[in-house]
Amino acid sequence: MSAIKSGVKRVLTLFTSRRAWVRQIAVAGLAGATAWAVGDQLVVNGGVVAAIVCTLSIRISLHKSLREGFGQIVGTAIGASVALTAVSLFDFGFISVGITIIMCAVVARALHLGEVASINVPVTALIVIGPGLSESTALHRLISTLIGAGIAIFFSYFSHHKTPIGRSLDQIRRVSVKAATLLATMSEGVATGYTQKDAGNWLASARLLNEEIPELRAQSVEARGHARWFPTARKDEAEELYIQGIALEHTVVEIRTIARTLFDSAVSGGIADSTQKAIAVALSAASYAISSKFEDIGPSHDDSHQSATTDAREASAALAETLIADAKDVDQEQIVRGISMAANIDLIADSLDQNSPALRDVMTPDEPAAAKVLRISVRGQLVRLASRVSRRIRAILRK
Repeated sequence: MSAIKSGVKRVLTLFTSRRAWVRQIAVAGLAGATAWAVGDQLVVNGGVVAAIVCTLSIRISLHKSLREGFGQIVGTAIGASVALTAVSLFDFGFISVGITIIMCAVVARALHLGEVASINVPVTALIVIGPGLSESTALHRLISTLIGAGIAIFFSYFSHHKTPIGRSLDQIRRVSVKAATLLATMSEGVATGYTQKDAGNWLASARLLNEEIPELRAQSVEARGHARWFPTARKDEAEELYIQGIALEHTVVEIRTIARTLFDSAVSGGIADSTQKAIAVALSAASYAISSKFEDIGPSHDDSHQSATTDAREASAALAETLIADAKDVDQEQIVRGISMAANIDLIADSLDQNSPALRDVMTPDEPAAAKVLRISVRGQLVRLASRVSRRIRAILRK
């Protein structure tokens, strides 16, 4: 009996420990069921198509589902047109299906559709031209597709109990805690004498930490994009969070560089005893500066962290002075590596204080072009088209 209870408890724990995931799949299931019910009520046999499209379109956030929904609508218009043309010429079969898929890929490429919309084009086309196709059936499937996309957009609002800004705050806090903890671990290791194996573990942890940068940036981009059009969102707060996300990204990159420097030093024989304490103090100060900066991040965040970044700069300067003083007695490569770490800590302090031009004066790409519905905006494509037409006209007139 106790074994059964233990097994049931373990199964329940698998779900209770993943509440965010459970919420998302529950919302997705409810959205699909609703799409089926609404589609079946409004369109003859439209429930299945609406449920399929809803499942394809719904994502973990309202912002992304709007993008997915728009891509589904674009895919519906393009895919259905291509599919109906192919079927009218060759009837439904091997040739029409092949031509539909190929032509959809060509049209998606010509319109610079992103990866999501490009996939939706042939998928929607095949749904529309499925068995039992007739003019009325095709129209019903088109309408069902739009119903499914619309319901996915509506239900995606309930996928999370927090707004995109709230999720960005959580993401920044989580990554900053890992960054500060890693620096503190490296500080303790340097102070007590670390081995090449220890340095290898730090470098591996730093690499894993850097792998979280794309997710961190994507979340801050989503928060900023959501704030631009959602009436209750605060645009200023979203923009500030975006800058803080970039600052944390720069910080994480510097931590990886420090970990690599410590590893290279271990390979070359280790750090000199005279500089060991100064490096440990500088790393500890940088760790505390990160904790102080991001511990109370949010609307009520103040500038109390600046004293911590000042301490980090002072520890970095002390490290540089120690290295210069020991220049005659320490290997030159070790001096260079130590100065490099001092510079890394200065850059971390600048990023935390957000006073570096690299944060605000350099444009950071929002997201990869492949993740966008339109790789090139409608306006950009119209400008390109107008330019090509004008060039052709001028060439004809010259002749």
